[in-house]
Amino acid sequence: MTPHHADRHAQAPSKTRFIFVTGGVVSSLGKGIAAASIGRLLVSRGLTVGLQKFDPYINVDPGTMSPYQHGEVFVTEDGAETDLDLGHYERFTDANTSRASNVTAGGIYDTVIRRERRGDYLGGTVQVVPHITDEIKQRISLIAESSDVDFVITEIGGTVGDIESLPFLEAIRQFPVDVGRRRCMFIHLTLVPYIGHAGELKTKPTQHSVNELRRIGIAPDMLMCRSESPLSQDIRRKIALFASLPAEAIVSACDVDNIYKVPLTFNQQGVDDFVLDHFGIEAEPPRLERWTEPIERSEQASRTVRIALVGKYVKLEDAYLSVSESLRHAASLQDSRVEIEWIDSETLEGLEQARERLGGVDGVLIPGGFGGRGWEGKIRAAQVAREDAIPYLGICLGMHVAVSEFARNVSGMDGANSTEMDPETPNPVIDLLPEQKEVADLGGTMRLGADPIKLHEGTRAREMYGEAVIYERHRHRYEVNNLLRKRLTNASGTGGSLVVCGTSPDERLVEAVELDAHPFYIASQFHPEFKSRPERPAPLFRGFIEAALERAAAQPGSERRAPQDDVTVQDARPKASRETEPQPGRS
Repeated sequence: MTPHHADRHAQAPSKTRFIFVTGGVVSSLGKGIAAASIGRLLVSRGLTVGLQKFDPYINVDPGTMSPYQHGEVFVTEDGAETDLDLGHYERFTDANTSRASNVTAGGIYDTVIRRERRGDYLGGTVQVVPHITDEIKQRISLIAESSDVDFVITEIGGTVGDIESLPFLEAIRQFPVDVGRRRCMFIHLTLVPYIGHAGELKTKPTQHSVNELRRIGIAPDMLMCRSESPLSQDIRRKIALFASLPAEAIVSACDVDNIYKVPLTFNQQGVDDFVLDHFGIEAEPPRLERWTEPIERSEQASRTVRIALVGKYVKLEDAYLSVSESLRHAASLQDSRVEIEWIDSETLEGLEQARERLGGVDGVLIPGGFGGRGWEGKIRAAQVAREDAIPYLGICLGMHVAVSEFARNVSGMDGANSTEMDPETPNPVIDLLPEQKEVADLGGTMRLGADPIKLHEGTRAREMYGEAVIYERHRHRYEVNNLLRKRLTNASGTGGSLVVCGTSPDERLVEAVELDAHPFYIASQFHPEFKSRPERPAPLFRGFIEAALERAAAQPGSERRAPQDDVTVQDARPKASRETEPQPGRS
């Protein structure tokens, strides 16, 4: 053992307990939802929880990955680009995550290799065990050290048996040796498939998965079994027998029509009681009233609002996960449900076609993104929303779209564009900040995380937030060009004048714009979706849905709008592909 290795032996506050969530059989079983749901139940009992996700891929973070590869990139308060599961963690527990909450194999190896290059290991041979595993254990302890929480819940990405997951599994196998087995709990999520022609559920995949986990040296304390329908007591007893666990440790994690019901189904099966009993902890009864209220409002809703989400990653809903969840939160608060019409911006080839596609919706939302593909279709969508008085919400790139469209068609700035899309545009209304022009690397070099925003008096944005200064999260590199700001704000057309309603405190950066004579037309440089919660929807989404509901009520035949699923994906939406594309710079 090198001196450096000894110095970095994992330590954690003595009161903190550790729960590790692993997965088997297949990926995409919902480990993130399971971890977040356990966190929700513990929080409801007055305990504090920190959640983190370990991803086994070699990328340092998902910031440079195509959304088609890994869904949306979630941004934390402190500016980390992370896995989308951290969004679930925050929405379920209403506690902010941090850059310590998402760890990748690439980040671990990068740290160890940089130490080796500095000579920190004093010439010793650097190996997966102990150096990589020690760094992983240190990252587990870091959450407990930095926040002093009652529980740390760590989700291990990938599937048991994957080569790339082995260092993480070995690290959590070792972890109880450092902190004590009584302070650790292992929860394994598996699949119990239904075989149609046999007419029965099959437990063999779960048995094999548990055996594989045991072969690595980890004995699960609880199994969560994914299935289409609830597991019978006979099936649970059968699984318990082969897993050497009591029947109450076998949880039926069946499909639900609303992910926010998962904590409730776990509570009904005594998951939180089992966890607390495992650690010998007593806590107050769960208080889930605030959690159930949005679910009940959504189920009893008598109104449906139809929102067009115009983007270029609409083949994969997870690419805009926080946006769709924020729409859902805002609709539920107003006793309604939201139906999303996913529109590929590349299909909006002309203004009249865009007008025809958007004529039946109650609101248009253009989310964040980057790159030129589908840009002109988004410009047309923003123009239709402005000219036809359709409520419009633009986020990040959606603000660049709104500003560019207004500049071209109202301010008379021919060819106005973002230099991200056209470096030679004669009117660069969106441009790189001077300090960004020399940046060569893409990863982690944007304006990231929470920044203060000054909301100007007399604007709709200030009215919705009810505060003069707010903090919202950012993920972009391009900004409104201050040299052309006056030309933008001095013009007026259909929808009124473009008003800068939010800026940085020194008023150097434009943070939000709105039209002063439009029913609802607001675009923000920041990402309000990252801070929306089921019990506390983001103000911009709340105002957007309110305006969309007003438009829906005013439309002929509005009474025929029957409530459907909370978020309905249109059948015409093409299926997801695994395509990737260059990433020149994100907005």
